[in-house]
Amino acid sequence: MVDKVLFSSESSEWHTPKELFHELNYYFNFDLDPCTTEDNPLNTPHFFTIKDNGLEKEWFGNVFVNPPYNKEIEKWLKKAKHELRNGFTRHVVFLLPARTDTKWFHQYIYDTKKWDFKFHVKLRFLKGRLKFGNSKNSAPFPSMIVIFSR
Repeated sequence: MVDKVLFSSESSEWHTPKELFHELNYYFNFDLDPCTTEDNPLNTPHFFTIKDNGLEKEWFGNVFVNPPYNKEIEKWLKKAKHELRNGFTRHVVFLLPARTDTKWFHQYIYDTKKWDFKFHVKLRFLKGRLKFGNSKNSAPFPSMIVIFSR
């Protein structure tokens, strides 16, 4: 049986699977996680919690973002675009639900007019369903890695 939280609004935070993070960290050597929990389970050198509000802080270096999976995803994508344009970050790597039908996907990731990804965006769809660190079962949705680079 699937956890009730997967289909409810009890939580919008999904703890990144450590194996996936370590694989990404091998390539990007992350400096910052702007939306983690106080125990910093991924052991990034710098991090912000919900109390710090990573949307209002300056980002730097290579950034890993697994934002709350709610209506705020667009705000995190907008923030990444701002930080990249202003030269504060080199790469911003997102773990996101694969929601290709959303406004944020088309505004920040895929250009429907060009039938191609936005400039400086790379995308990888993950095979299968992830088992997030705070869940007993796999997620009921597919996931993707979105890489923004300057």
